[in-house]
Amino acid sequence: MATKLKKTKSAGRFGARYGRSVRFKTASVETLQRKKQKCPLCNRFGAKRLSKGIWKCSKCNKKFASDTYIIQ
Repeated sequence: MATKLKKTKSAGRFGARYGRSVRFKTASVETLQRKKQKCPLCNRFGAKRLSKGIWKCSKCNKKFASDTYIIQ
């Protein structure tokens, strides 16, 4: 099984498939969606993605809907 390299980040699971640009875009989207985002309700960094479009803030403990990958 192939190992993830530092250069490929989370898209290392694809190995040599799909081309460099597709893997690079996938890795950049995944790093953004896994970061803590700014909560629109309490304006603090604490919102994490639970599933597609569903977010939960760890600071104010509210659950809300927003964009799929990042909160805008």
